[in-house]
Amino acid sequence: MAPTTEIEYLKSLVDQLNTKIKALEDKAVKAVSPTPSEQLRMILVGPPGAGKGTQGPNIKKKYCVCHLATGDLLREQIAQKTQLGLEAKTIMDAGGLVSDDIMVNMVKDQLENNKDCKNGFILDGFPRTVPQAEKLDAMLESRKEKLDNVTELKIADQLLISRITGRLIHPASGRTYHKEFNPPKKPGVDDVTGEPLIQRSDDNVETLRRRLDAFHKQTGPVVDYYKKKGIWYQVDAAQSPKVVWESLSAVFEKCKAASAAKSS
Repeated sequence: MAPTTEIEYLKSLVDQLNTKIKALEDKAVKAVSPTPSEQLRMILVGPPGAGKGTQGPNIKKKYCVCHLATGDLLREQIAQKTQLGLEAKTIMDAGGLVSDDIMVNMVKDQLENNKDCKNGFILDGFPRTVPQAEKLDAMLESRKEKLDNVTELKIADQLLISRITGRLIHPASGRTYHKEFNPPKKPGVDDVTGEPLIQRSDDNVETLRRRLDAFHKQTGPVVDYYKKKGIWYQVDAAQSPKVVWESLSAVFEKCKAASAAKSS
């Protein structure tokens, strides 16, 4: 075979292989991408210390969705000096509360521009009021989307206070311990580095009671709003993280079955 002919032959083989590889890649993407009935759009509700920070990443990983903690979103937008961030900063610097419209638009911006949100989202810390919930519903409706569920991690205040006031943190790594439930091997020091552990300044009974009172007053009407819509679920967050995850998974399966029944 002449060199030129051989080169052309090899090129054609490479082209065929590339075509085959692309077809297999496309097939693989379709196989792992959630279908609309498997997508997840939810709100995770719970007081500080209920386990949202533990369960949120689990949900994000399993369903390939984005986890939108609105406090983090607000700080990110301000740091990046986006238009929404600048508007929010102006209001906050004047001692005001960031408007519902700005908060909803921050969420909308993520849904439109964050590729991690293509299969859905977990909202954490929003909405906090019924007007915010109504504006969120209207925004989702404009996108021809709707919430699948609003799941509340429920736990008694006294147990929460016991959990949080015993919490010890290694600042450099973020490792956490608990004086009673998960103590370090040596009191007051990190197991790995031997460095001192600290207790957060707001992890005290008085501050926690104020935060919990504010949470209950604010969240009660929002929970009632979603109960009336029939998409509210409750999970006992006093259980171990593993059991809480199993309970959450059962909620998602129930929602998936309900969605499939409606579409059939």
